[in-house]
Amino acid sequence: MNRPTSRRTVLTAALAVAATAGSVSSAAARSTTPSRTSSAASTVDNHFWHTCADWRAGRGAGTRVVSGLRPGLVIGRAEGSTDYTDPHTGTTASWEYATWTSPVHRSAVPATEVIASWNAETPAGTWIQVELQGHYSDATRTPWYVMGRWAAGDGDIRRTSVDDQTDGKSSVWTDTLSVDDATSGLRLTAYRLRLTLHRTPGSRLTPVVRRLGAMASDVPDRFTVPASTPGLVRELLVPRYSQNVHAGEYPEYDNGGEAWCSPTSSQMIIEYWGRRPTAEDLAWVRPELADPQVCHAARFTYDYQYEGCGNWPFNAAYAATYDDMRAAVTRLTSLTDVETLIRAGIPVITSQSFLKEELTGAGYGTSGHLMTVIGFTADGDVIANDPASPDNEAVRRVYRRREWENIWLRTKRYDANGKVRSGTGGVCYVYWPARPTPAQRRVLRSFDLV
Repeated sequence: MNRPTSRRTVLTAALAVAATAGSVSSAAARSTTPSRTSSAASTVDNHFWHTCADWRAGRGAGTRVVSGLRPGLVIGRAEGSTDYTDPHTGTTASWEYATWTSPVHRSAVPATEVIASWNAETPAGTWIQVELQGHYSDATRTPWYVMGRWAAGDGDIRRTSVDDQTDGKSSVWTDTLSVDDATSGLRLTAYRLRLTLHRTPGSRLTPVVRRLGAMASDVPDRFTVPASTPGLVRELLVPRYSQNVHAGEYPEYDNGGEAWCSPTSSQMIIEYWGRRPTAEDLAWVRPELADPQVCHAARFTYDYQYEGCGNWPFNAAYAATYDDMRAAVTRLTSLTDVETLIRAGIPVITSQSFLKEELTGAGYGTSGHLMTVIGFTADGDVIANDPASPDNEAVRRVYRRREWENIWLRTKRYDANGKVRSGTGGVCYVYWPARPTPAQRRVLRSFDLV
């Protein structure tokens, strides 16, 4: 579970204030043909750059496009050099850099929130910065917001979000660009992204960025969402890992236990796709600890500014460091959407908040928690690998469909004190192999993920 003092709580406080003014804005059918719910087209817009043509459509300064089966963007020549003082170590170092700026993407959804995500390889001696500039509906623009300074490892820089970014109209909350007052009618109608690729001066090293994009959304304010009709009976065989067996481990990565729901969920799905860290990767983990790969996932998703492992794009980026894996952060609009993915063999990691009595059988309440949806029962109920379990054997849970769908998709809820808090509005991670089956590709394309 995310810690109560997380970025989600900061958002919640702002949303509760807005609620007093009357409104709050947050943070498949039985047919074999992939389908989208009608609300998906009107509330969520996914757009990603990942082909040679995509990269060439942008404006590069020192970058070069690499073609082949896995196109990407690399440093061709250094455009300049810069000094970067790591705020988490105090170390200042010089870096060569090159940049790439995307074309402007006009969102099909005038949005209240935008979340960027990326897939990249960053060998030792390299790292990347991702920035976003939004276009407002009032014909003005945001500044360039930093959406992440990221490296797969932690030997060169500490991967980090950046706090205190605002222009008085919108703000960045860890990984989410959000319009400050959705009730004003102001929306983000378009955006562009900027990559800065860094390397050790004088070297021929380079990051390789395989995918870059964002999810823009305008999910309606609601305490209750429409119920979907069950349409699938299937269960995927996904490894089971408990976050709670790691309680107290590695305080430098937020102390294990309830803080590790996101990396634990990520690791389950990474291993479902047949990938896992090597023995060499895990050599740093204390040998007496169970499931060292979960400790590894926590370390390498950890956001040093957020002081936790729950940064959504950092989890997706971690998943994509494994061979031929792809990942994105998005929103779905109903359990029908999840059924479409499960039918194609693609499990989903979901984010939700709820009181103990709102989810029968959970046995806990949470202000923010990640779990994996792996299937549906004959009654349409949700089969989830829930890492908030006492041990690995207890991870598989069955939750009532109506309860689960509502707590995942709503944007407003009441806490135990009766105060209005935010919900995630259907946020999820989707991970898949770089070479999916034709059926999987069709489904992913239906959600504009490939």
